[in-house]
Amino acid sequence: MRIYRQISEFTSHCHPVATVGVFDGVHLGHMEIISRLAAKAKEKNCESVVITFDPHPRLVLPHHADVKLLHTLDEKLQRFELAGVGAVLVIPFDRDFAKISPHDFIKNILVDQLQVSHVITGYDHFFGQNRQGDFDMLSKLGKEFGFTVDELPMVSVLSNTVSSSSVRRALLDGDVALAKSMLGYSYSITGEVVTGNKIGRNIGYPTANLKPGSKYKLIPGQGVYATLVYIDGEMYKGMTNIGYRPTIDADHLTIEVNIFDFNRDIYDRDITLSFIERIRNEKRFASLGDLQLQLAADKIEASKILENL
Repeated sequence: MRIYRQISEFTSHCHPVATVGVFDGVHLGHMEIISRLAAKAKEKNCESVVITFDPHPRLVLPHHADVKLLHTLDEKLQRFELAGVGAVLVIPFDRDFAKISPHDFIKNILVDQLQVSHVITGYDHFFGQNRQGDFDMLSKLGKEFGFTVDELPMVSVLSNTVSSSSVRRALLDGDVALAKSMLGYSYSITGEVVTGNKIGRNIGYPTANLKPGSKYKLIPGQGVYATLVYIDGEMYKGMTNIGYRPTIDADHLTIEVNIFDFNRDIYDRDITLSFIERIRNEKRFASLGDLQLQLAADKIEASKILENL
C-alpha cells in the first residue's frame, strides 16, 4: 500500500476509484465502502484510493477539544493495509483546509490532482466548508467533471446503526463485545508500560501499568476486562482494570493489566491490550485481602472467556 502525505505527491498510472472520509475505527460500515471500492477498482482495472485526514477534523475545528478517537493514524493505516487498499492520501487538516468549499475540494483535489473516475461514499457523508457538500452535490459535479458516484446504505448490527459515534458510545459504556460486533475486531490500546505503585505485586497479582501512546485515544469505561496482551508479536492472556482503584483511594485513572503466567520485566516497552469482554464494575473493597479474593475470581472468569483464543 502506498501512502502519500501531501496532495501534490500523489501519482497514479490511471484514473483511480476513490473514497473520502475520516474513517475513525475503520468499522464494518467503512469496510463495506472499502470492499465496494476494491471491487470497482478491479472492474475498471485501476487503483483504489482512500483519502483521509490528519489530524482528525474535530481536533482542529472549534468546540471539539474533548474528542476521543478510536484510532491513531498509524492504527488506521494498518487497517487500510489489511483491507487491501491500494493507496492512501493523508491530507494535513488545518483551519485553512477547513475553509475549502465543496466545489473547490472536488475540482482541485478529486478532479485536477487525482483525476478520479469513480467516487464511493457512505450514506451520511458530508464534506467541504461547514460540511456543506453532500451526495447530491457530488453527483451533480461528477456529471460536470466526468466521474461517476455511488452512495452505500447504512450498515446495522444487532439493531445498532454502525458508526464511529456508536462504537465510541459502546466502549464508554464498557460494552466491548458490542463494539467488536460493529468494528469487526476487538478494540485495542497500545502504549508504554510505566511504573505503578506495585500494590498488585504485593498481593500476588502484579500488573503492567499502561500509558496510552496518544492522549486522544478513547479508553473504555471503568471496570475489569478479559484481555489479550501483545508483546513483541507474542500473544498472552490477562485481565485489565480501568479505573481509579477506590480500594487504595487513587486519584487518577489507570489502565492496569495482570498478564497470566508472565514474569518478564517490560517497563518502558510498548504493549497492546485487546479488549475481549467486560467482567465486572470497578468497586471498593474493605481490605486488600478482599480485593485479592475478588482478583482470584476475576482470573478464573477471564480464563474461561479467553480459553479458546
